[in-house]
Amino acid sequence: MTSLHSSRVWLITGSSSGFGRAIAQAVLDRGKKVVVTARNPQQVEDIQTKYPDRALAVQLDVTQPEQVKAAVETAIAKFGRIDVLVNNAGYGLIGTIEEVSEEAIRRQFETNLFGAIATIKAVLPQMRQQRSGHILNLSSVGGFVSFPGSGYYCGTKFALEAVSEALAKEVAALGIKVTIVEPGAFRTDFNGRSIDMPDTHIAEYAEIISGFRQWMRDMDGKQPGDPVKAAEAMIQAVNSDNPPLRLALGADAVGAIETKLESVKAEIEAWKDVAVNTAYEGAVVGAIGG
Repeated sequence: MTSLHSSRVWLITGSSSGFGRAIAQAVLDRGKKVVVTARNPQQVEDIQTKYPDRALAVQLDVTQPEQVKAAVETAIAKFGRIDVLVNNAGYGLIGTIEEVSEEAIRRQFETNLFGAIATIKAVLPQMRQQRSGHILNLSSVGGFVSFPGSGYYCGTKFALEAVSEALAKEVAALGIKVTIVEPGAFRTDFNGRSIDMPDTHIAEYAEIISGFRQWMRDMDGKQPGDPVKAAEAMIQAVNSDNPPLRLALGADAVGAIETKLESVKAEIEAWKDVAVNTAYEGAVVGAIGG
């Protein structure tokens, strides 16, 4: 492990509550500098008041490109650099694939995926110039395992993971690291304020979706995961000389991911003969991307 550089600066999206606030608090408690952002900056002004020399509260709606650009420029003007970007802003969307409106789908992707991409692209020029940096993209166990009733939310996180995986390979030689964080159920406001449950219901899906909707409501405030411990785990990854590409958080997330990996492996083995016998006769088959 290496200690945090004394001048390391973090920029965290969605800092008003949950993981964002927990990470900001943990980093500031270590004496580091943090740009805390929220759509309503008044929700993070208390952090700046508590740490006036090391915290900066900035307005940032990640779906507004001009605000993304301004937030990054303000951070660099104040602290001279950005060393760690935490893409935490986002929310959940509950509903079956057929039920959810196109407007709700687009809004979900604009925030969870395109908003994250915008902040990544905004900080990369500075990180490339520094030849250093670390990007933490908050995905979910739902970015590796998709669940009925949350297909569009999981879709945003699957896509974010694909972007992150490619990005990690593109920037490794530039000294920039990327970590995908995959939390399970943590006691944030995700099941409450940060969840969108459209009113459109199709009777045939009631048995599938109603129980999931109720479980989401019942779990609010009772999730087993501790956001403070999650923040500590993320900081540990950033401080590591060899940080993981994927960091699953919570026994539930680890269990669900392991179960899927086993299922995928079993399915590949069952259909391997069919899968591999699809090339032209005598064709040379190499590794993808190699």
